[in-house]
Amino acid sequence: MKRILFIVAIAGILTSCSTKKEIIYYQDIEETQFQDIDYIKPKTKIEVNDILQVDIKTLNPESTIPFLKQNLGQGMGGGGMGMQPGMVSLQGYIVNEYGEIEMPVIGRVQVSNLTLEQAEKKIKSKLTSYLKDPYVSVRHLNYKFTIQGEVRNPGTFEIFDPNLTLLQALGMAGDLTIRGKRENILIIRTIGDERIVRRIDLTKSDWMNSPFYFIKQNDYIYVEPNNPQVKSAGFIGNVGTLLSALSFLTTLSLIFITTR
Repeated sequence: MKRILFIVAIAGILTSCSTKKEIIYYQDIEETQFQDIDYIKPKTKIEVNDILQVDIKTLNPESTIPFLKQNLGQGMGGGGMGMQPGMVSLQGYIVNEYGEIEMPVIGRVQVSNLTLEQAEKKIKSKLTSYLKDPYVSVRHLNYKFTIQGEVRNPGTFEIFDPNLTLLQALGMAGDLTIRGKRENILIIRTIGDERIVRRIDLTKSDWMNSPFYFIKQNDYIYVEPNNPQVKSAGFIGNVGTLLSALSFLTTLSLIFITTR
């Protein structure tokens, strides 16, 4: 009986251990040929309910005052960095259900389905009737993504960098736990009315040449638990529970034998 218990214990330990191939990232990175970064960089398009920061500058700063949104967030350095979440909608322009933003003086501007660069050109063209050589900068204030599953710090993250990579997003979430399944990271991406599902294998590097190298607005990322973690959620799959049960049965057997 002791011999059987010893074999079961060793088998349990071996089956619960992860191999290097399951843990180490980018194992083939030396052999991977990478695309030019501009080739895979996403062209983020503006959508309904986005909140946009619009900065307007000219050689005469006072001339731009009538065209700026006047609110509690004004004068915070023009960047939005460090703003509290509740201040974002005050500082920026919300894209309404018709895909428009309402700006002082020039009125409504249709911006949905435009890239940030296209929106900048469109707003600039409307401003040239009032301002000389205006400079316009447009960016998102509510750019966010969500990570759940086997990461150290799951949640929804608001960012100000539209060029955030998946690697940086995982870093913001504290990286995968040792229980995370590295070869099957799920990403759900919404583009217009369509939802696209992609699975990423972090142990390889080919996905770095795909559009999923960069995070997009409202991406959902899920890290699955690995097989030992899934098994440990069950009663008989838990190695400790299994060994305890076998020990209990062994004790009962010995009591039965000695009392005969």
